Amino acid sequence: MKDFIKLVKLRLTLLVVFSASISFVIGSKVNGPIDWSSWDFWSKWLLLISGGFLVTSAANGFNEIIEKDLDRLMKRTADRPIPSGRMTNGQALVISLFMAILGTYLLGKLNLTTGYLSVFSILLYAFAYTPLKRRSPIAVFVGAIPGALPPLIGYVGAHPKIDEIALILFAIQFVWQFPHFWAIAWVLDDDYKLAGFRLLPSGKRDRTSAVITFVVTLILLPVSLLPTYYGYGGYYVGGVSLAMGLLFLYQAFGLLRTLEIKSAQKLMFGSFYYLPVVQLMFLFDFIGK
Repeated sequence: MKDFIKLVKLRLTLLVVFSASISFVIGSKVNGPIDWSSWDFWSKWLLLISGGFLVTSAANGFNEIIEKDLDRLMKRTADRPIPSGRMTNGQALVISLFMAILGTYLLGKLNLTTGYLSVFSILLYAFAYTPLKRRSPIAVFVGAIPGALPPLIGYVGAHPKIDEIALILFAIQFVWQFPHFWAIAWVLDDDYKLAGFRLLPSGKRDRTSAVITFVVTLILLPVSLLPTYYGYGGYYVGGVSLAMGLLFLYQAFGLLRTLEIKSAQKLMFGSFYYLPVVQLMFLFDFIGK
């Protein structure tokens, strides 16, 4: 069980499912008042979280199969089940394929668009983002697309149409991922270099990478205000998003000013709080209207 947890990257997977669940409730509200006692609502929610968990776990499994030799080189990944030898490639492949097929089937039961998006997410994450990590910092841009699909998948799972709200949910998570990934890459750059990963904007810890991180964090500020601007959220979500955005920007400025790993850690931890708070406020504000 411990090896399975490491294979599927449980904490990351649960964060993805959490994000999709929030968007599912928002999409359900778009359809009309939510009947919290309805089995139809909860059965669809169960399909979403089960399918989302399996699809995300499958993508992470494929990622670890492809990167097994590189994972042996890094301290933080050397103890994963495949590079440590506790799990074979064949075992991991069977588990990942099973999860991918079952997860796609469950999400496809909600509607075909949700199923197609889940397949696209797996393919882009495992077979485009993963090999690009050693070639170019553009990998972060490619990886941000499947990384931003969970809220879109959750929303479409309830409301099978990619409309303005769906694109706003996608945009917030898409832009957020850049300072999030780059903060992690700054902290772990020495370890990443052992495997040849190039994830910082300039490829190294320098002023250029810090400036680009700050600029994108600044862009996130107006993007997070889109729910209020378009009238899908009120002043509560707008105020909280603005406050969280300014705090996040202050942390990005700290990295720009000091260029220190400690500052990157603060930005990284700030990113962990930023997204769920903004998404939850959007949810509470939207369903309260």
